[in-house]
Amino acid sequence: MGHRLSKIVTRTGDDGTTGLGDGSRVKKTDRRIEAIGAVDELNSLIGMLIAREIPDEIRTALTEIQHDLFDLGGDLSIPGRGSMTDAQIGRLDTALEKFNARLSPLKEFILPGGSETAAICHVTRSVCRRAERDVWHLGEAEKIGAAAAKYLNRLSDLLFVLARVLNVHAGRADVLWQPGKNR
Repeated sequence: MGHRLSKIVTRTGDDGTTGLGDGSRVKKTDRRIEAIGAVDELNSLIGMLIAREIPDEIRTALTEIQHDLFDLGGDLSIPGRGSMTDAQIGRLDTALEKFNARLSPLKEFILPGGSETAAICHVTRSVCRRAERDVWHLGEAEKIGAAAAKYLNRLSDLLFVLARVLNVHAGRADVLWQPGKNR
């Protein structure tokens, strides 16, 4: 990175535009910036999860995911770039299988909640779904790397499973949806 971030305040965005990684400028309301922002928000929420008391194997998985999300953000910031790989998606698939194997099968939908950490993980999952929609929306207008949205789709599944694992870790049960409970 060298000196790329030596000056944080540039004032170049005061006109409602922002610079992309290729040097071009776009409006801050551009679809690409929406997608980048959602991925950044997702990464920040994962950082919040990592800052909590969680099992080391989950912390390690989430830290690897943060690096992947920076790769994805880099792809989004440079039109035409697609560095995300099937290996990154495969790592999520492996983690999904490993963590899900420890859980009892679901017979009902669950509500976001249980422990505080699991609830944060559910919020993170819902932001991941929004990031995925934003990336697909961008893909309707411009070419994006094929692995980007696929990665986010798989990540949201993993975050759902991790929320359940975090409930088990905290000694809390999943909160089962009771259809029509308040009729």
